[in-house]
Amino acid sequence: MNILNEILEVKKEEVKNLKKKYSFNSFSSMEYFQSKTRSLKSVLSKHEKISIIAEVKKASPSKGIIKPDFNHIRIADTYQSNGADAISVLTDEIFFQGKISFLSEIRKISEIPLLRKDFIIDEYQILEAKAFGADAILLISEILSANQIKDLTECASENNLDVLLELHSENEISKIDFNRNNLIGINNRDLKTFEVELTTTEKVLSKIVNEIISVSESGISKKEDIDYLKSINVNAVLVGEHFMRSENPSNELKQFIEWCSYEN
Repeated sequence: MNILNEILEVKKEEVKNLKKKYSFNSFSSMEYFQSKTRSLKSVLSKHEKISIIAEVKKASPSKGIIKPDFNHIRIADTYQSNGADAISVLTDEIFFQGKISFLSEIRKISEIPLLRKDFIIDEYQILEAKAFGADAILLISEILSANQIKDLTECASENNLDVLLELHSENEISKIDFNRNNLIGINNRDLKTFEVELTTTEKVLSKIVNEIISVSESGISKKEDIDYLKSINVNAVLVGEHFMRSENPSNELKQFIEWCSYEN
C-alpha cells in the first residue's frame, strides 16, 4: 500500500469518528460557522504580482519533522505581518502533525483568508472546516471522482467557502468542470513517489483551455522558480516547506514578495 492509500484509509476512519462526535447542529452553533468568510479567490486574482499562499506546516510523510520549534500562531502572525496574501493550514494529525484547532486559533489573529489543507473526502469535513474558521478548502482531484468533486464543491459553495482544486497531472483534467472549479492548484509533487518537478505546472496548464486562477504548489524556493512561473502566467504560489526551514521566515517572505512583483 502506498502512502496515499494509507492516508485515505485513515481519513475514512476519521470521518466515521467525526460523524459520531458532531451533528450538523453542533457545527452550526460553533464560533465561526456563521462568520463571514474572506475570499481566497479574490486575493489570488491580482494582476500586478504573483500572489503568495504561505503554509503552516510542521511535518510531512516524506520529510518527517520540517520545523522542530513549531508554533502555528507565531508562524501565521509572521506570514500576515510580512505580506502573505493567504495562509494554508495543515490540519492532518497523523501524517503532517497538524490539528483542526490550528485553524480556529489562527483565525483569532488572522485578517487574511485561511485555507484548510487536508485530505477531504466527505461533506462533514467541509462543515468542520467552516466551524473552525476556514475561508477555503483544498480538494485533491487524484483521490476524488468527478461526482465527488462536484458534490463537495457544491457543499463548500453553500457554506461560502472557496475551493482550491488540486491536480497532479493532465490525466485528471477530464473529470473537472472548470466552469464550477476555476481556482486550480497544480501540485508539482507526485503524491505516490513524492518526487517534485516544477514543469508539472506548465504541462497541466497547457491542457486547460478554460480561464482559471492558477496556483503552483511545491518545489518553489528561489527567484528562478518564480521567474519561470511568471513566464507561464501563473497567478499564485503555495509555499510551505521553504519558509518552514528558513532561519528567518519573515525576511524570506519579503524576498518572495519582491520576486513575485511584475514591477521587477
